[in-house]
Amino acid sequence: MITKRSARLRHVLVGLVGAVAIAAGSVAAQAANKELKIGFVGVTSGPAAAWGISNVRSMQARAAWINETGGVKIGGTTYDVNIVTFDDQKDPKRAIAGMEKMAQEGIHYVVGPNVDDGAAAVRPVAERNGIIYFPYAFPKALYTKPASNAVLGMVANYQSGPAIYTYLKDKKGVKTVAFIAANESDPLSQRDGGVAAAKALGLKVVSDSVTYQVDTTDFTPVITPVIKTRPDLLVLSGVAPANAPQIIRSARELGFQGLISTETAQDATVLREGAGSLADGFISVGGASTPEIASDAMKEFVARYTKMFGEYNDESNTKVYALEYILETLKANPAAMNDVEAFKTTMDTFSAPNPYMKGDAVLKYVGTSSFGQRRQVAVPLVVNEYRDGKFETLFVAEVD
Repeated sequence: MITKRSARLRHVLVGLVGAVAIAAGSVAAQAANKELKIGFVGVTSGPAAAWGISNVRSMQARAAWINETGGVKIGGTTYDVNIVTFDDQKDPKRAIAGMEKMAQEGIHYVVGPNVDDGAAAVRPVAERNGIIYFPYAFPKALYTKPASNAVLGMVANYQSGPAIYTYLKDKKGVKTVAFIAANESDPLSQRDGGVAAAKALGLKVVSDSVTYQVDTTDFTPVITPVIKTRPDLLVLSGVAPANAPQIIRSARELGFQGLISTETAQDATVLREGAGSLADGFISVGGASTPEIASDAMKEFVARYTKMFGEYNDESNTKVYALEYILETLKANPAAMNDVEAFKTTMDTFSAPNPYMKGDAVLKYVGTSSFGQRRQVAVPLVVNEYRDGKFETLFVAEVD
């Protein structure tokens, strides 16, 4: 005999079973998405860690957003994006090991490395294994023929340097420039490019031979001979985020009152903690966005990134683009999922709406003027001035 109580209990149990079945079906539907692995090989430890951390966090924040909203549809298949990371510790040998790891996992698209040596070192591995990689490194040989697998993920120093020097010459009356660089290939190369650009603009270079070791902690004896030349502008070529506030502090404490700039991106928090108000007026390349041009999608990205990691790095305004370019190019030509030659062909005519800028801005590959082929992502050149603990936009330009 079935009582009313047992009937009610059976009804509840049936309802619970049904709910569980629906939930299981929902989970199964979500799990049905295939996995698309995108790699990162770059520096996330040491003095230059901020560069790679910005990369990784940008990719992870964007991937989480994509996956949360259903994944990315490429051809007829929907994928969840999985970011596979490798810290190369700014060591070319480790960068090679990292790229080999990506190849072993069947990954065809990788963001990084963040420095010249690492980007050059991984080239043979990338070309041999059919990997397109997006370095944040400036040697033109990576992006000019016969090279074709590297895509510059930002604006190069030989593109931003002339823009900064021209602005400071016209707006601030700069006539003399001094350069200081770490004794490593990346910053030395950037210094040489900066010196050439300054001279081409008619500026007088009063010092360009002073270097320092990356583990320097007392910059007073290093910077003293440079300050004695009394330049209007002191350029910190290729300076790592951890070294920038130390050099700035030493220069200001020695009485230098001129302008200080760099063509590398910096971290406002590191500047604030390391140099405080002494860093006011410091000029650097910023992220590819400003409040005036940021779209609602960029604002949401910043909010999601901040919620995920508890802070935000302005450089991520640029670093968010690499993953976006990879996915949108794959969407434009699904054959490129396993064929990087198809990806390369698509780059020549690729165009898609830029979700991170207001108006009708588009994603496209550029670089013809600098490299003779489209091997650079089009991102705005934003130049910032540090003041009162944060970056303020100095000017915005474009690169062909």
